[in-house]
Amino acid sequence: MAENSVASRLQGTGAFALELEGVGRQFGALVALAGIDMRIAAGERRAVLGSNGAGKTTLFNTITGDFLPTSGRIRFFGEDITTLPAHERIRRGLRRTYQISQLFKGLSVIDSIFLACRGVSRRRFSLLRPAATDVNMVQAQSILHAVHLEAERDILVATLSHGQQRQLEIALALAGAPRFILFDEPAAGLSPTERRDLVAILNALPKHIGYVIIEHDLDVALRVSERVSMMHNGRLFKEGTPEEIENDPEVQEIYLGGRHG
Repeated sequence: MAENSVASRLQGTGAFALELEGVGRQFGALVALAGIDMRIAAGERRAVLGSNGAGKTTLFNTITGDFLPTSGRIRFFGEDITTLPAHERIRRGLRRTYQISQLFKGLSVIDSIFLACRGVSRRRFSLLRPAATDVNMVQAQSILHAVHLEAERDILVATLSHGQQRQLEIALALAGAPRFILFDEPAAGLSPTERRDLVAILNALPKHIGYVIIEHDLDVALRVSERVSMMHNGRLFKEGTPEEIENDPEVQEIYLGGRHG
């Protein structure tokens, strides 16, 4: 009930989690993004699809502050964050995962999640060993359950399977009460069983947490999103519902070779 209440309040205000207005990014003469206009509502789940080189990851890097846009504006829940550094965007509730795992292999699963929770809290510089009732440890236990890693609680990250490491990355993105998450190809390299588990995890996230997912696996992307944005050569090519995108002949021809059925 509380999750639905938060989502309803955000959506009732007409708030947008993300607003991109004419966002562009150039690397010398290379135009990686050109005039991207996009609005994503609070609590919305959006997929961004496109072939390699379409500009998807550059879009993420621009939203998170890894790259600053060379043109346009970015707003996060109404606040202009166009020139804010990445750590300030994190403090405002923006999170992301990466295509390549960014994990501390020598830590246990629970310690990794705990440190992620502590890292965005006011007590992040405390040297005291946490008690079982520590608020960050309690949150870490809850996140552990949400990403289906309870059985792996105390094992080293280095011993996790590739799929479990992807689940742990989602866990780290959930630390510290995020308002919006960017998932960069979370299904890459996963087995069919692991992909089904990923879909279940994403669909079970609290309703007030919106996200954008970049994903080459169309079946995964369409099962976890409410709306889809297609990119091509650094531009928005087409937008629609998952059903509209899946059945669009032009999308099938350009991105799927007309073979998706």
